[in-house]
Amino acid sequence: MPSEPARPIEARLQEIVFPDHANHLGTLFGGQALAWMDKAAFIAASRYARRTVVTARSEQVDFRLPIRQGQLVEVVARIVEVGRSSMQVEVELIAEDLLGGECELCTRGRFTMIALDGRGRPTGIPALSEHPP
Repeated sequence: MPSEPARPIEARLQEIVFPDHANHLGTLFGGQALAWMDKAAFIAASRYARRTVVTARSEQVDFRLPIRQGQLVEVVARIVEVGRSSMQVEVELIAEDLLGGECELCTRGRFTMIALDGRGRPTGIPALSEHPP
């Protein structure tokens, strides 16, 4: 019997901080950072669960360093824990200076995503250990 292929546990997005993403100091709005993080968490959880998912919680978001207008932002989301219907997704924002190439971890947070069935109710998903990366 053929085994099921491994489920992806990571998603990566890239964005450029344009003027409409920045505040009066020329740095990324916190709300925009959270939106990009939630989007990446949604993609990672959707690909893992292969179901409709929703955000149940965001917690412990640490804005360590500002991200400046003109920088490239890589958003990395990884499934780190799986419950019966929930997934814990760690998300990092890494800023890169396009001219110099320097990269810095600027923001980190954790999101709880819930898998839903066709009626919008929490539904079971495979354990993380069943599908190693």
